[in-house]
Order: sequence, then C-alpha cells, then structure tokens
Amino acid sequence: MIHEVVRETVQFNKSGINQLPDDKPVVYRIQTQDGKTNYVGVAHRGRVRERVADHLAGARDAVPGSKVRIDQAERIGRARQTEARAISRSKPKYNKQGK
Repeated sequence: MIHEVVRETVQFNKSGINQLPDDKPVVYRIQTQDGKTNYVGVAHRGRVRERVADHLAGARDAVPGSKVRIDQAERIGRARQTEARAISRSKPKYNKQGK
C-alpha cells in the first residue's frame, strides 16, 4: 500500500501555520527567506500546528524564520529518524548540537 506523503511550505506566521495538515506526525524545518534551515523539529499527529507555533516570535522557543516546511511521516519513529538525519546534515543554528 502506497501512502501519499505531504510536503508543504507555508509562511512562518499564525495564518501560515493554520494551513498545515495535522493528521500525521511531521518533521518541520524553520527556514530563512533564502531557504537556510534555522531549526529542525518533530511534531506528533494532532500537535503539528501547536508545536510549530511554539517557535513564533515571542513564544517560549522562538526561532527566527520566514517560512516553515513540513514533511509528513506515517509514524513518529520515522519522523524522529528523519529529524536526526536532517540535524546531522544541516547543523541548524538553533538546534542543540549533538542531538
């Protein structure tokens, strides 16, 4: 059985975040206007919008950025593997290194 995986990029603001699908776990990347990744994270199904919003300006885990890209995963374990590879490859400025 082949599942369609959603990959989407939206503006990194409240209205952009509200457009994100919330029905599967995701790996999200907060990016600058020119596509440089500032942060990579993972969010559980049903918490995607809430978790990404935690990084908006003024929030508890604020990260600067202009857009957010998500890649859906079928399972949270797969999302965590993808997150670890992405952090290792791109070494985002706002991720705690060594994760």
